[in-house]
Formats: sequence, C-alpha cells, structure tokens
Amino acid sequence: MSIYFGADYYPEHWPEERWEKDAQLMEEIGLNVVRMAEFSWAKMEPRLGEFNFEWLDRALDILGEHGVRAVLGTPTPTPPAWIVEQTPEIFPIDKDGRVRGFGGRHHDCQSNPVYRAHIRRFVTAMAEHFKDNPNVIGWQIDNELGTGHQDTCMCDSCRKRFQEWLEKKYGTIEELNRAWGTCFWSQDYNSFSQIYTPKITFTGENPSAMLDWRRFTSDLVVEFQQFQIDIIRSICPNQFITHNFMGFADNVSYYDLAKSLNFVCHDQYPGGFFAQMPHQPNAQLAATLDLMRSVKHRTYWIMEQQAGITGWQVMGRAPQPGQLAMWAQQSIAHGADCIVFFRWRTCAVGTEQYWHGILPHSGRPGRRYNELRAMISAMQPVMEKIQGSVPKCEVGIVYSYDQEWAMTIQPHHPDLHYIGQVVKYYRALYDCNIPVDFLSGEEDFSPYKLIIAPLQYILTPEQAEKYRAYVKNGGHLVMTMRTGVKDATNLCMTESELPGLLSDVLGIEIPEYDCLQGLNGRVRFEDGGEYDVEKWSDMIELHGAQSIADYAKEFYAGTPAVTCNAFGSGRAYYVGSEPSDELMDRLCGLFVEGSGVASLGETPEGVEITHRHVEASNEDIIFVINHNEAPAEVSIPSGWDPVLAEEGSIMKPFEVRIYSRKA
Repeated sequence: MSIYFGADYYPEHWPEERWEKDAQLMEEIGLNVVRMAEFSWAKMEPRLGEFNFEWLDRALDILGEHGVRAVLGTPTPTPPAWIVEQTPEIFPIDKDGRVRGFGGRHHDCQSNPVYRAHIRRFVTAMAEHFKDNPNVIGWQIDNELGTGHQDTCMCDSCRKRFQEWLEKKYGTIEELNRAWGTCFWSQDYNSFSQIYTPKITFTGENPSAMLDWRRFTSDLVVEFQQFQIDIIRSICPNQFITHNFMGFADNVSYYDLAKSLNFVCHDQYPGGFFAQMPHQPNAQLAATLDLMRSVKHRTYWIMEQQAGITGWQVMGRAPQPGQLAMWAQQSIAHGADCIVFFRWRTCAVGTEQYWHGILPHSGRPGRRYNELRAMISAMQPVMEKIQGSVPKCEVGIVYSYDQEWAMTIQPHHPDLHYIGQVVKYYRALYDCNIPVDFLSGEEDFSPYKLIIAPLQYILTPEQAEKYRAYVKNGGHLVMTMRTGVKDATNLCMTESELPGLLSDVLGIEIPEYDCLQGLNGRVRFEDGGEYDVEKWSDMIELHGAQSIADYAKEFYAGTPAVTCNAFGSGRAYYVGSEPSDELMDRLCGLFVEGSGVASLGETPEGVEITHRHVEASNEDIIFVINHNEAPAEVSIPSGWDPVLAEEGSIMKPFEVRIYSRKA
C-alpha cells in the first residue's frame, strides 16, 4: 500500500460515535495514514499496570475499514499525573534551579532512571499489543525531541550523567582542566564529582564547559530515543520507526538523531504564529526542507504540515486560498514522500484550541478541506512517480551543530547568528533556483562543484585537511569571517594568525578584526560598485590571494574584504564580513559562475523552481511554485513537458506547476 497523504488524528478528543464520520471524510479527501497516540499515555494507562488499549483498537479498526493506516507515537512527552504524583523527582529542573511542573508537555527528565523504568514498562506493553495489528505500519518515538526542553534539564540525575559523559570523554580530570582552560578564574577541578550542570552563574560562563554541556545534552536526547527504538525494534521488526524533527531547532544534532531511524519526519508551519512576520520568508521554508532531506540524504515525511491558522495563546494569519496546497506541494518538491497534515480537526480543549486543522471546530468540511482534496487528487499520480527521488545538487552548504552551539555561547556581535549566516548564503542560491544539499562536514565533498562553509569558528586539523584536499583537487570553496578561531574544545588557537589551519588554502592572514556594533561597513569593487556590510570586519593581509573587493570605510579602508586564492586545481574564496543582500547576490553570481554551477532557470521574485531526479527514468520532475499573492509571468523552457500544469506563461497566485525533462 502506497502512503502519500494523511493527518494527525486524536480520536480521544471526540465522542466515539464521531469516529466513523471522520474515517469516511478522510477516505473522501484521499488520506490513507494517520499519526495517533503520541500524547495519550493517561488514556492508555490510567493507573499503574492498568492498560487500556481497546479504545485505540476500535479507532484503528474503523480507520482501517476506510483504507487508513496508522503511525503510533510513544506517549513519552506526557507522563500522566499519577506518575509524577508518585515520583515527582522526574520533573525537570531549569537553568535557574526551578522545578518545571505538570500541566504542559515534556514535564520529564530524560535521564531519570525511575522515568526510564516507566517508559520501558509502558512502551514494551504498547509494542506487544500492536505488533501484529495490520493497521499499524510504523512508530514515532516521543514528539519533537529537543524542542520541549528549551533550557534542558539540570537536575541531580543529569548532573551525574554529565559527569560520567565527561569522564568517558577526557579520561582524567587533569585533561578536562586543560581542555576547559580552568586556570581562568580559579575554576580547576580535583575530581569529576565537583562538576555541576551549568545553572545560572553570578557572572560569566566557561565557553568550553558550555559547549560540552550542549554536546552532552544532544547525546542524551539521542540515547533517550535509542532506548525506545531498541524496545520497539526487538518486538516490532516489521514496522518502521521515525521521529518528527523541527528544521533548524538546535538542542540536538539531527545528524545523530537520524542515524537509527528508517527515515526522518519534519513539522512544517510556514504561517506559524511564532514567526516574526506573517509568513516566514520562502527561502527559510525551503532551507528547512532541504536540511531535512540532507540529514540522511534521502526522502522524508512531513509529519505535521500546516492545515489552517496556527495558535496557542496567540494566533497567526489565516492562510489565503491556495496557500495550504502550495505549501504542501513545496514540501513535496524538496523531497517529502508523504504529507501528514496537522491536524485533522481543530481541538476544542487544551493548549492547542486555536491550532486549526483541516476541519474546523464544528467538524464540517469547508474551504480548507475542499482545497486540500483537490490538491491530493491531482498529486496522487505525481507522488507515485517520484517516490524515493531526490534532487541532484552541485552545491553543498556545511551546516554544523558544533558551530551553532559555539557561536550561540559567544556570538561576538549581539545580532550575529550562525543559522542566520547559513540561511543568508542559502537564500542567494535559492533566488537563483540552484538546488542545495546541506552537509554535516563528514560527507564526501567531491560530488559538489561548490562548497560554502559559513563561520567555521571551530576548526580541527582533520576538518582543515578535508577542505584543503577538496580545493587542491579542483573544488571551489567559500569560507567566511571567524574561520579557524577555536579548537575542538572551544579554546582559542594561538599557533598562528587567523584563519590558522587554512591560511595557505585561502592565501590570507587576519591579524586584526572589528566588531561593527552600531554601524555598517562598506566595500567597493574595482568597477566602482559599493555595498553595505555589517556586524563584523576581518582585516585581511594577502599572502597569495587576490582581492575581489576592498573596504571603503573605517581606518582599514582600502584593505581587502573579499578574496580569492588559487590553490592546487581549485579556488578558495574568503568573505571577511556579513554581506548585505545586494552584495550577497553579487558574490553568489561570482561563486556560481566561477564554479560552473547550473541554475534551473530565471524567475521573477517570489517564484521558485526546484526539482527531484528520478533515477529509473533518468528524468527531472520540475516544480515551479508561485509564492506571490499576485499573478506572475514565468517563461517555461522548451523541452519541459507538462505533468501538472496549465497552459500559458501567467501563473495564478500560489499556483504550482510540474514538468518533466530528460536529465
């Protein structure tokens, strides 16, 4: 059975006599999968050892009669009140030492052995009960791991686990003292037992200790997931296991979290109430989707795709006619093999009363239902054709959790953000309709004509050698300000001027730099073109490289700001400041032309082109997406055969056209 479209369904929120009607409407709209039960522990075990799975059996039977299968979530983000009453020590402790209590979700310490024992008992019982149910096709572990604990838990259990993690990593306390630079401010430790979780200090924090804490908490989340995977996989070997990620959320390394999963899922909310603007920029949406594809370099599911207004205490904008369908098709265009809409019906109770679903509170089908039904009907044959296919990308952007964590600890400029830098470079390529893979840094670079590695703040000898070999063998590499500053333990390099280990590859040295607080810088090209830069300026000395653009302001005016160095058979570029969007576009054109990277075509602003490459037929399935509220004129190249496309060059607002061409 092919699974293409579904919804997140909570039958426990509605009278049982309604379930049949829901299943009928799901069948009519074209859904054939639901996710269920990820928050239903109290319903399934109202008291210790008293399991009640029968209601879920009945719901699964009704759905199955209408061709709808289920992914079951382990309900470990919501331990019931009877557990926390008996064992309040499982409550998490925040950075300020406060106990986070009952009444929300993720009110648990993931390292606590008592809570782990409850999980083992319950998840084992749940897996045993549903292992042979033909309507259950897979499992989701917990929900959005890493996003529920914004501070991460800092209780005594986590302190003990942190100490054990550090002892395993460093071996001796003397080595930890060296790696953390504890000679500063009399922070030396005599034993691992003296180390605390990093609760709020009177002033300042040790950046090396903070980076190891971020690494530890990421590893703890990965281990927490693996704990449940091992239980389910031993009992349910024929059902897949997945988890729903959250784009650029950074409390856990998604590269690590993805390794043991059959495939990853993602939650996509383009019109989230949490966005600073009514709708997130299109490039940011595309970037999150490409990151999800890249963590395993394969297709993924959307486990929560926006289906209406988002909202908890406050609400986002109402999606305009056509937007919900367009957003779902954008997810498919970037590699989603299945779209599960959140949620089926808008809930009448609890925190998410205003997180709107396909159906409104009344349960009556309306505009959203009809829009998605039309889209699902049209996309079914396309989904069948493209299953398992991914883009062929000539550009890779290095995205590193270590860099994100280290730059968050010490951002230098209050508005300098690692993820913002990554997306800035991505946006310039996106606007040129150039497909991109994200890379952890461990992958093979050789398939890519162009590698962009923003803010390589932490640089190890092994990483430097990989970049060196890539350029030497003909690759084109772009590096940026704050490259090569720190070693793996977050201590400053002292052996040479920046960029340290890569000075020869880049052909430069940086003896000084300037933090641009309260002002913008300016750079000038030989042709007289001038552009703003912001946040930072590296003062660059040429040692073999050539200057592409010089600073035009401040006491270092006339010195290089952007450089290019021939090294081996390739080229290495260095951008010494944060470019304005206009400068970023010019530099992107330079990098793309120099490396021979191909675009999928030119489009007006707000119109995106991306593709998925089908190996079996050696063809590209091309998606042209108009994100604009107004019509847009798009020139369709000859040789693009319509798969799902109207005639003419004028695209309606939020229209998506699909074409094929031989690769």
